[in-house]
Amino acid sequence: MSEAMMDQPVITDTPSGSASLPRTSLHRPRLPRWAPYALAAGSAAAGSAIGLAAGLGSHAQWGLIAALLYVLSTLAVATRVEGLRQAKDRLATTLVWVCFLVAVVPLVSLVWETVSRGVKVLDGTFLSHSMAGVLTIQPGGGVYHAIIGTLEQVGIATAIAAPVGLLTAVYLVEYGRGRLARAVTFFVDVMTGIPSIVAGLFVLSFWILMLDFGYSGLAGSMALAILMMPVVVRSTEEMLKLVPNELREASLALGVPKWRTILKVVLPTAIGGIATGVMLAVARIAGESAPIVLLVFGSQVINNNPFEGAQSSLPYYIYEQWAAGNEASYDRAWAAALVLIAFVMILNLVARGIARWKAPKTSR
Repeated sequence: MSEAMMDQPVITDTPSGSASLPRTSLHRPRLPRWAPYALAAGSAAAGSAIGLAAGLGSHAQWGLIAALLYVLSTLAVATRVEGLRQAKDRLATTLVWVCFLVAVVPLVSLVWETVSRGVKVLDGTFLSHSMAGVLTIQPGGGVYHAIIGTLEQVGIATAIAAPVGLLTAVYLVEYGRGRLARAVTFFVDVMTGIPSIVAGLFVLSFWILMLDFGYSGLAGSMALAILMMPVVVRSTEEMLKLVPNELREASLALGVPKWRTILKVVLPTAIGGIATGVMLAVARIAGESAPIVLLVFGSQVINNNPFEGAQSSLPYYIYEQWAAGNEASYDRAWAAALVLIAFVMILNLVARGIARWKAPKTSR
């Protein structure tokens, strides 16, 4: 049956013999479920063939060609079989999947490369020793001093930025009105785009040059706190806005003061998103090396005191080893990068556990 015949009105007789109202068939041909997979396989084969014929040596180029062919073939086949309206829907779905794969493939490739090259020297000795007395061209040494520096610097920065960011977000959502709130919002937006080197230069000029304090982990932590604060404010602000106003109104209707409503109702409801935002901010600063180069100055030995003397950190250690330019230092750099990735992943798992633990219990 042709498409034109399917769209024609159908007249039926009722039991009394009179003709009923015309009705139009709503059923249209649909592609089988295996069609997207077949189109994907065909597009991958065609993309590979075109890449080989054109002499393209990069598999990424083959993949982009295959993705373009998949989008075009899906649109053409769906338009032919299902009609233009359904083809547009399939086109939107296909574009979402293609963009997802384009974003995921480099991430998976990066993780795979880091793991495959980082495990060469990653062992107990690497995690428990520093670079004291080890030449960069020699194998051996470890990352223990950089781990200590990262934990202390990120911890101090979080202790500074998280409370300030949380209180600022509470003010903007619950109390902020007028010019002061608009000014705070404006400066938070400006701080979000500050390059890390600018934050480091600010602390360098004020803390070290003007106040005459020395290089230390604390100086680096202050620069990291400047970078972390706007992320905490923005993420916490959005989470607080998602809390239904009915919860606030119910608490206030019972005579609970506003500050206690915020403390006992609003914050526990949004604690999951707040914790996730803080962890995102920690991940944002954990990989910064520019402020560390300016303010902490780097060190080859273990320094457990963040308030005095030079320290190292994982990002600075990676930069330092890669700049050495030999095979042994390259291996140490990849292993340190793997440790840094594991550190961020552990922080995210801890945040999810805290969010699940502190989230308000709901009854079924």
